[in-house]
Parts: sequence; structure tokens; C-alpha cells
Amino acid sequence: MPSRRTSRRLAADAGLLVVAAAFALPLAWVILSSLDPRAELRVKAPDGLTLDNFDAVLTPEITLTPLLNSLILCGGGTLLTVACSALAAYPLSRFRSRLNRPFLLTILFATSLPITAIMVPVYALFVRVNLIDTMQGTIFFFAASQLPFAIWLMKNFMDGVPKELEEAAWTDGASSFQSLIRIVLPLMGPGVAVVTVFSFVMMWGNFFVPFMLLLTPDQMPASVSINEFFGNRGMVAYGQLAAFSVIYSTPVILLYVLVARRLGGGFALGGAVKG
Repeated sequence: MPSRRTSRRLAADAGLLVVAAAFALPLAWVILSSLDPRAELRVKAPDGLTLDNFDAVLTPEITLTPLLNSLILCGGGTLLTVACSALAAYPLSRFRSRLNRPFLLTILFATSLPITAIMVPVYALFVRVNLIDTMQGTIFFFAASQLPFAIWLMKNFMDGVPKELEEAAWTDGASSFQSLIRIVLPLMGPGVAVVTVFSFVMMWGNFFVPFMLLLTPDQMPASVSINEFFGNRGMVAYGQLAAFSVIYSTPVILLYVLVARRLGGGFALGGAVKG
């Protein structure tokens, strides 16, 4: 028995190491190739450490303008998603109705719809309402595509906030909207942080939506401009591509670091409704 347990543990450890290597090798390639003057499509020690790849991509046309466009699109879409999901989740969490469960199941079904399946009618609609090739139109679609899962998440987090706290605020004359803003949302800070990070990351890495809805090169986000590093006839500037990938990943990493404490925190509601 001990030998069998040991063999199973070793097999599990070996499997975990393989999975860890599958995630670590691409990251190692990106970091090493960004500093390699002769980067290739394989993981190897750099021939020499250089920042020439970063100097080549840190230009307004290649990196700065696309990153600014990405921040505008994803930041605006995230703010709209968080605000709308909170307003939609509040009545689902606080009021009981026979339509709650069918509505939630419909939301869950909407999360499984692929973007490619609805892109053609959305494109035709945007052309008709003059939202094609506009930043605000892309922001609206970003928010709409993330809203179903955001509502589902927000509602589950909102269920953990005791209703007695709101009732106390109502006794003092607060409205439902005021109790949502001043009581519920501050207490479910980790939930808001989860929805924010999830929505931002999903929008930040989206290539297909801005590629279809935006036509002007000056409005393209970084997720689309990264395609410029793949030249004709299969020629790829691997060093510059890796350097751009490092820069492109930085905002997402910074966002996660900023909200990491809230993600790891709890609701801290113990004893809030006692007495």
C-alpha cells in the first residue's frame, strides 16, 4: 500500500510538472526573446541582452496609440459592464419572482453563444445605426457581450450581503438605489473586483470584435495591431513580437496587482447583523 501511494503521488507530481511546463515555456520564450537580438521560434538563451526590440516597437504607430485605444475600449466597456450588471443583479438578488430562474437560465445560455455566430447580424445592425467604425459602438458591443456572465457573477456575490443591512438603511430613509450604492456594493468589493478583472481581461484579449467593427487603422487596439508583426511570406519579427507581447501584458498584470488584496479578501460581514 505505501509503495502504491508513493507511485500515485509521483505520477500526480509528474503530471503537474508537465502542465506547469506547458504554461511556463511560452512565458519563458516571450521574456527571453524580447531581450534577444536574434530571436527565433524556440526557447533558448539570448545571444546577448539588448533593448533594441523594445526601442523598435515603442513608437506611436506600433504600440502607444494602439495601447491607448485598447485602454479606452476596454476601460469604457468594463465600466459599462460593471454598472449595468450591478443594476441588473440587484432586483434578481433582492426580489423573488417566478421569472427569476428562467431569466437566469437565459443569461446562462447567452454566455455560451459564440461571438462569430452573432457577428454578421451585429455588423449589419451597426451599419444601419451608424455605429460601425466608432469607438462607442465597439464599447457597447464589448459590454453587451460580457454582460450575461457579469450579471450571473454579480448576482451570486450580491446574495452574500445580508438584506438586514439594507432594511436598516431603508428605516433611516434611504432609497433602494442609495442602499445599493452605499451599502451593498461597498460590502461586496471582492465581487466587484472579480467582475472588473474578468471583464477587462476578456475585452483586452479580444481580436475578432474590434477587427470586424473598426475600419480606421488609427482606431485599432493593440490586440489587432499585433498582427502587423506577421509579415509577408511567413516572415515574423520574433524579437519585436515578444517585446510587444511584454508591453501588451503589462496593463492586465497591473490591474490584477491593484485588486489582488480585494480578490483575496472576504466580505467581512461577521457580526454585522447581530443584536
